[in-house]
Amino acid sequence: MARSGKPRMRVLVLASTYPRWPDDSLPPFVHELARRLAMDHEVHVLVPHATGCKTHEVMDGVQVHRFRYGPESFETLAYSSGMLPGLRRRPWRLLGLPVFLFSEWLATLRLLRQQRFDAIHAHWLLPHGLIALIARALSGYRPALICTSHGADLYGLRGGLARMCRRYVVRHSERITVVSQAMLDDMREEAGDVSNCSVLPMGVDTRERFVPPTSPISRSGLLFAGRLADKKGIHVLLEAMAAIKDMPDLSLHIIGSGPEETRLKQLCTRLKLDGIVDFVGPVPNKDLPPWYQRSAALVFPSVVTAYGDQEGLGLVPVEALACGCPVVASDLPAVKDVIRDRETGLLFPAGDARQLAEALHVLLWDEKLRTRLAARGREYAQENFDWSHIAARYAALIEGLRPTA
Repeated sequence: MARSGKPRMRVLVLASTYPRWPDDSLPPFVHELARRLAMDHEVHVLVPHATGCKTHEVMDGVQVHRFRYGPESFETLAYSSGMLPGLRRRPWRLLGLPVFLFSEWLATLRLLRQQRFDAIHAHWLLPHGLIALIARALSGYRPALICTSHGADLYGLRGGLARMCRRYVVRHSERITVVSQAMLDDMREEAGDVSNCSVLPMGVDTRERFVPPTSPISRSGLLFAGRLADKKGIHVLLEAMAAIKDMPDLSLHIIGSGPEETRLKQLCTRLKLDGIVDFVGPVPNKDLPPWYQRSAALVFPSVVTAYGDQEGLGLVPVEALACGCPVVASDLPAVKDVIRDRETGLLFPAGDARQLAEALHVLLWDEKLRTRLAARGREYAQENFDWSHIAARYAALIEGLRPTA
């Protein structure tokens, strides 16, 4: 029996990446949810293999299986900058995609046949939701399927085939969750009937990890944290910084790495920001709180890319709010689930460097505004995104779906 008093379930989680200890600079939300579910249930996670990883290990009570899809030196489709950005930057990698997909399907089917699972939780509709459906059909039984769309699978994959596959996954899964209201609206527009869909974001640890400083601290400087990719809009932030670079003690720390790093550093030099902007590089998620705690504001300048990709939600602003760090963010629909203008942060029109510069100028000069936004922002993060609430909702969702045969 689980701690909750309900029978333990066996759950299989499919995802694209998983933290590789001790390097946990990867987004940790899949592991965070899995380890919390593992307190009451038996949880297995299937993810791609990567250089230096074990093919099987137990992490925080979670059984982690990593499928091989080639020689280790060629297993480069996942991790790093992410699958979609990596494929767009190096299209030749598409040659390895059929092998990757077949290997994941085969590994999923093998696990389903080796152990009778009660439920499958696929992160991202494509490819994992589709793979789960095909593998389930050949497994000999029918575990419940829950698929979670995080954004890239909805916005980054365009074309008739991708839409057809998404609709198929939505219609044949027991439940679909999306991480923002904007995504649910877009899913409804694409799929029509979304009666099995609900908004259920990932969470943030606002109780122990992402908390305000324990003693008064002098906050200064601006902060960006995330992948250095085109949809993050960092070029807009650099252009805004150039417009206010004469402000006293102005600085910007950029945390992260990615395909746009070289181009952004070149832009920084052209805008004469080299003495103001510091490219810090990747920082493990567990080491981010001090950065949020000592920064005057976090900037989240995301944009819609030329190929339509955009944020599904964005947990970095939530982490910052939980640490009492004010946030300035672009007004993309999904971002508005986190940042409410003049209430939990400041919004500016996405892609508008002039408006961003004005918002930064206002926030940096107005200490009372920063204090008010920080206080309300932390309350909002705790009320809506703390893992204790989010994990409990996912557990209830999974526990409410028992195999039909």
